[in-house]
Amino acid sequence: MSATVTSRTRWFIAAAAVGSHGSIGAVYAYSVYTKPLMAALGWRYEQVTLAFSLAIACLGLSAAFLGKTIEQRGPRQAGTFAALCYGGGLLLAGLAVSLKSPVLFYLGYGVLGGIGLGVGYLTPVATLIKWFPDRRGLASGLAIMGFGFGALLAGPLVVQLIAATGLARTFMLMGGGYMAVMLVCAQVLRRPPEGWAPQGWSATGATTSSSPSVTSIAPRQALFSTRFALLWLLFFIQVTCGIAIISAASPMAQEIAGLTAAQAATMVGVMGLFNGFGRLGWSSFSDVIGRPATFMTFCVVQGIAFLVLPQITHPILFQGLVFLIISCYGGGFATLPAYVGDLFGGKHMAVIYGYLLTAWSAAGIAGPMLAAKVRAHTGGFDGMLRYAALGFAVALVLAVLIYAGQRRTDKQPG
Repeated sequence: MSATVTSRTRWFIAAAAVGSHGSIGAVYAYSVYTKPLMAALGWRYEQVTLAFSLAIACLGLSAAFLGKTIEQRGPRQAGTFAALCYGGGLLLAGLAVSLKSPVLFYLGYGVLGGIGLGVGYLTPVATLIKWFPDRRGLASGLAIMGFGFGALLAGPLVVQLIAATGLARTFMLMGGGYMAVMLVCAQVLRRPPEGWAPQGWSATGATTSSSPSVTSIAPRQALFSTRFALLWLLFFIQVTCGIAIISAASPMAQEIAGLTAAQAATMVGVMGLFNGFGRLGWSSFSDVIGRPATFMTFCVVQGIAFLVLPQITHPILFQGLVFLIISCYGGGFATLPAYVGDLFGGKHMAVIYGYLLTAWSAAGIAGPMLAAKVRAHTGGFDGMLRYAALGFAVALVLAVLIYAGQRRTDKQPG
């Protein structure tokens, strides 16, 4: 296959990756199910939210443990498996609602759906990084942008379907629809031919600091390396602080900036736009300034924003800072896969990146718990925001250490 034809082909594969991620990104719209589930089935809030926590936990765990299998089986089979698991999980959740069985709901939405989330999240990203060695940031940003916009599209649709068809049927319709979309997208996904490179680019001739030529490192060697540990902690801090503010955005806006409940709900919807566009914008920008500088920027910008946010009572300024934080939050997700490729090479991308996604699982539990416990202890959100600012100060040190280690490695001969 010629370089020219293949260069066109990779954009079709990018579109399939966006479609797949847009489907699984609906998990971030789970909150629209919360009150209907409580009202229809009499489940407690803790029972309902446990399914979401299970889904995020299984996302990271399945990505970590199935990364090697994804590499072996290839993106088409992995994408098909993800479609069946994610869509099947939603179908099973609909059956669980009909039977009023919380255990079956956890198994469907939380476990089976969560496995589909993990494999469905990892597969397109790992595939695109190989198709775009010259523009890793753009590639990961395109795929993960779809995940950011998934909730924005799913939320209103779910509300309308629940009103029109009922709760159980809504889960089944969404599950069947997403399964069909993901199955179609999976058939488009495939690896580039052996030794292929974009026209005018070669691994040995790469000149951009953001996409250096890196000898691929074995997954086990990467897992026990210092730079992996530092990157895991850096990602964990960023996601923990981001999820903390996402989980508390509406009440925090009402208490600090005086927004009404309706205004705060609108703000939460707009946050989805900044989450999605931030993923594409920041990751593309990282191709220009490099991944180390991008992550350092995330730490500085978010650290300052979290620190001053409790003092910002003007509604527009408050929302502007929140949107800036959320754009960095999404940008971190989108830039991470490219950074993994820069640090460890692209050959074992699915395995190593899958290991890193366990930080997301841990943060998905730690973030909301941090927000709730600090609020209960202090009676407000000021303490949570200050702790987050301190967390980003630590993250900045980690980012600098990763960069310093990368510089030392680059200077070594051979």
